[in-house]
Amino acid sequence: MPSADADQAATDRRFMAAALRYSRKHAGLTGTNPAVGTLIVRDDGNGPVIVGRGVTALGGRPHAEAEALADAGEKARGATAYVTLEPCAHHGRTPPCANALVAAGVTRVVGAANDPDPRVAGKGYSILRAAGIEVVERVMADEASDQLAGYLSRSVRMRPHVTLKLALSADGMIGRPGEGQIAITGPISRRQVHLMRAEADVIVVGINTALADDPELTVRLPGLESRSPVRLVLDRQARLSPQGRLARSAEAVPVYLAVGPEADPAHKAVLAAMGVKILATDTFEGRIALPELLEDLAAQGMMNVMVEGGAETARNLLADDMVDRIVIFQGSGRLGADGIAAPIDRDHIPAGFRLVREARFGDDSYAEWTRGF
Repeated sequence: MPSADADQAATDRRFMAAALRYSRKHAGLTGTNPAVGTLIVRDDGNGPVIVGRGVTALGGRPHAEAEALADAGEKARGATAYVTLEPCAHHGRTPPCANALVAAGVTRVVGAANDPDPRVAGKGYSILRAAGIEVVERVMADEASDQLAGYLSRSVRMRPHVTLKLALSADGMIGRPGEGQIAITGPISRRQVHLMRAEADVIVVGINTALADDPELTVRLPGLESRSPVRLVLDRQARLSPQGRLARSAEAVPVYLAVGPEADPAHKAVLAAMGVKILATDTFEGRIALPELLEDLAAQGMMNVMVEGGAETARNLLADDMVDRIVIFQGSGRLGADGIAAPIDRDHIPAGFRLVREARFGDDSYAEWTRGF
């Protein structure tokens, strides 16, 4: 027969898993703050019941704890709060979330990921414990850290979390020279990619991919069209075509152009007039200095970068040790020996990465690798 402690641990995992799922509701939409989920759960003798739900609000404020406590009202008194990230402990115009939980009369707090922000780091839990609240840390911490990887990377590494996404044919190719976009994977995989875009802050492609494929790089899932992230093109010489889809849609969905000092001023002016934001970047050995660019993106509050093409951009990011997650969708068709070889494949994943997920989407396989902080 399971012990009471084992029962409580199972209950804690069940509600933390629900809080993690709920936190994804606003992933990519919370500005410089992480997308956190909070559930207020109480048991009046008939089993635990969720009485309050909160997720970091659009733009980043209010925080999830404040939203959940407002939803619960007086039912928060004597309840347990499940929070996917340690409650904040620093004062602004509003009190820290840790103090709000104390004031609401919560008697137990279960946390997932610890917050590395020096203004928080352990201080949130200390406030709770000093008030006599029972605190249980690191429940589903790995799962929470995986979801909050962008925020944690920006806090620890001072740069966004970078996901390299590749679509490979069965023979390890990513396309054919001069043929633009080729459908390598099926519709289910493509919908999964759109979902990944919806949770990213910025999508990155190289200028060769932008010119060859003329991509949109937007989210085209029904109901999620408004969640298209910034599209960023690595374009040292400012060669992006004003007639292309990216430039023509810049007023509707932001397009950033990372250019070097040698970029043509007149061409930059044309693109800027169309709504393209020009980012002046450092260059190194004839290409954009990627570590410095990523630092600049983090300074703008961007936490999650998704890299979609092409082979040269992928190789440069891997060479600069700037990739944190590798996602490979592999189709069942073959492109032949004249195809463009992928920079990596399932049998050649860099050292330090571990396989964390595998799935099938129709006829396609999916695999995902990550590395720790």
